[in-house]
Parts: sequence; C-alpha cells; structure tokens
Amino acid sequence: MVTPDRALDRAVEKALAWLAGPSSFVPRDGSFLLGDAENPAPIAVTALAGLAFLAHGECEGRGGYGRVVAGAVSYLLRHQVRAPGKVEDGYFRADNDKLSRTHGHGYATLCLAEALGQCGYSPDSPIEGEGAVRSALVRAVRFIERIQGPSGGWYYYPYRDPESHEGSVTVTLVQALRAARNAGIHVDVRVIRKAEDYVRRLQKRDGSFRYMLGSERPSTMGLTAAAVATLNMTGIYDDPAVARGLAWLRSQESFRSNRRRIMGEAGFAFPFYERLYLAQAYWQSRSLAHWRSWFAAEKSYLVKTQRPGGFWVSRKYGAVYATAVNCLVLQMPYNYLPIFQR
Repeated sequence: MVTPDRALDRAVEKALAWLAGPSSFVPRDGSFLLGDAENPAPIAVTALAGLAFLAHGECEGRGGYGRVVAGAVSYLLRHQVRAPGKVEDGYFRADNDKLSRTHGHGYATLCLAEALGQCGYSPDSPIEGEGAVRSALVRAVRFIERIQGPSGGWYYYPYRDPESHEGSVTVTLVQALRAARNAGIHVDVRVIRKAEDYVRRLQKRDGSFRYMLGSERPSTMGLTAAAVATLNMTGIYDDPAVARGLAWLRSQESFRSNRRRIMGEAGFAFPFYERLYLAQAYWQSRSLAHWRSWFAAEKSYLVKTQRPGGFWVSRKYGAVYATAVNCLVLQMPYNYLPIFQR
C-alpha cells in the first residue's frame, strides 16, 4: 500500500522530532505545551499527539519515540475520573482544560484503544501494564454508552442531554467505540445502531450532512466528511448515504482549492478538523481514485507550509494540535494505525 515518498517521510520525521522536542513535550508528566493556543485543550491535544506517534509505529519500548507514547498514555490514565456509580465515572478530564469535553474524551479513548491494540503492555510497564489500559478503556466505553442521547447522538457535555446532540462529537465518540471494540472491549451494538440512525437523519437531500438535527445552517465539508467517516466506523461502506456524501464532497473540491489559494487556511473555520476527516472519508472509500488526487495536492500543500522547525501553526488550538493532526493525515498511507487501516 505504501510507495516510497521521501518528501512525505521527511515532513513526518521533522514533525515528530519537533513534537517530541523540549519546546513541545513535557516528559515529567507526558503532556504537551500549549502556550501558543488561544483555546488550549490538553486532553484532546495530548491524545491526538499520542496518536500521531502511534501512526508512525511507535510504541513504548519500540521505536525512537516510545517514551512519548508512554507519557501520553500515562497522562490520559491519570486524568480519568474515578467515581463508581456516578455519571462521570470513566470520563477524561483535567482541571486546566475547559475545552476538550466530550470531544477530548473521544480522542483519549481512541488513543488508549490504538495503543492497546497496536502495542500491548508488559507487566512491568511504568503505566501499570495492559490491565490498567484495558480497565480504563472499559470505563471510558461505559461512559460513552451511558451519555448517549435519545436521538442516538451526543453533545459537548459529560451527561445525557435529552435535547442536544451534534455531529462533530458523535463522529469522535463512534470512532472511539469502534477502536475499543477492535481492541477487544465489549461495546453495546444497540448504541452503534442508534448512532448510525442519527447520522443518517442528518443527511440533506443534496448528500451533505447537517451540523445537528433541526439545523439548516450551510453544510460544511468537515462535518460531511466526519459523517461519512462515522458511517464507515459503524461498518457501512457500500451504501447510498455514503455514496451521496462522497459525491457532495467531491463537488466542493474546486471551491475549497480556490478559497485556500486565495486566503490560505485563514479562509477556513476549522481547517485541520476538515483535513483530518476528508482524509478518512476518502481513504476508507472503496475506490482510491479520488484519494490519490486529493492526497497528492494535500501533501504538496502541507510540505510547502511546514515551518523550518517541523511544525504547523494554529492560532486557535496551537502548534502541537496542528502538527499532530497534519501528521495523522500524512501518515494515513503508512497503514499502521488500526482505526485507519483499509
């Protein structure tokens, strides 16, 4: 699946070296420095950074950045709520993090599931071995199941909201459930089927997907790609809803390219989120024809805009966030990360 691509490899190597360096990584607690972010989200960003290293095949005790993976996993484990019998039991939360919320919980669950599935842990691991990660995953999954709304979707806050639900949180949590199941954690199939039904009801007649039920705000490529990725995560690949979503995304490509050529990433509200889910939607499609052309252009753009130090910039969420997400996109063809494998 992977063909030699030195420009891509160099961009990834520079980015990972920067992420693991002293200006980004904090070895003593496994977190990452977010001082340049207008909206810091330590749980979500630490999880995404951990995933960026896992996507390179790094694991504790294996590869050049095993200590970073171990640190990120340890950080997430230390920030999981332990409150048996209460709604928040299993939720990933940090006192200095007001933004990650259920998005962050989804990314943290995904990171732990990928680490467990890809790496495994020895009994003498400094993070207490496989049992600690597996136990944390079970509690994280039960939390997701517990707070699913009656619509089948989820919202930003760590409780079951009977009225609110939206697509960007839903894709994150469904992906986390899929990864956990792949790692051997039991997931209630009824939760998955309700989520699938919710996402299907978000689709508009033109093939794009709404932000949430009842919302008629203009469709975005990011949320439509995320919805397609969500359906993929529930096991749906050959389906009219997926085909119509992909067709709508392809119809918007020239507009996206022109806007970026004129305005750069300032012309996008959530450029990194959009790129991450477009990559997933195209990579998981049955045909790779559109992926090849899209990825060639996207890789060229990312190589061109990478800073000399190896990072990318996001004023909103910080350079660690931007660099981690772009690394995940660039490394998708490596096919290491189980959740992204075709």
